[in-house]
Amino acid sequence: MTQQEDIRQAVEVLKAGGVILYPTDTVWGIGCDATNKEAVARIYRIKQREDSKALICLVDSDARLQRYVRDVPPVAWDLLDVAEKPTTVILDGAVNLAPNLIADDGSIALRITKEAFSRELCYRFQKAIVSTSANISGQPAAQNYCDIAPELLESVDYVCHSRRQEKRPHTPSSIIKLAADGEVKIVRP
Repeated sequence: MTQQEDIRQAVEVLKAGGVILYPTDTVWGIGCDATNKEAVARIYRIKQREDSKALICLVDSDARLQRYVRDVPPVAWDLLDVAEKPTTVILDGAVNLAPNLIADDGSIALRITKEAFSRELCYRFQKAIVSTSANISGQPAAQNYCDIAPELLESVDYVCHSRRQEKRPHTPSSIIKLAADGEVKIVRP
């Protein structure tokens, strides 16, 4: 299967409200349409995670990120421009997303992916995609496909074929919260 065919099939599943497992710019992720409340709820059930714990979303571009936040502070763009590793920003004023994806304080965690597969997936889907680590809550994140627990593989609608053979270390993104009042908090270095 080519990468383009893999992406096409993943997009079809996302559009139908399904849940996928896919490689990202960091660890393998469990994903769904970030605007679909039922799909987001299903991811919380699959991960056995409280829905009060926020999930990260991936987008493919600056323009797409701006669709999901009322006002992106200038410091966010500066930070993303200089970041040397994948960096997730938590921003206030989330809009146009499933309500159960938005934190109680109105914020959302977003990352612009630069990795080829996940970027193309986001581009083809034309919406934000949930990207939470492929693991049961409290277990180690799946760095590679071979690390994904069998029960997760069986609980989703589609498992991407791209990068399955990879066996190299991957780490989660840095997470930085940028509050509207200018406060900067490093959540995960």
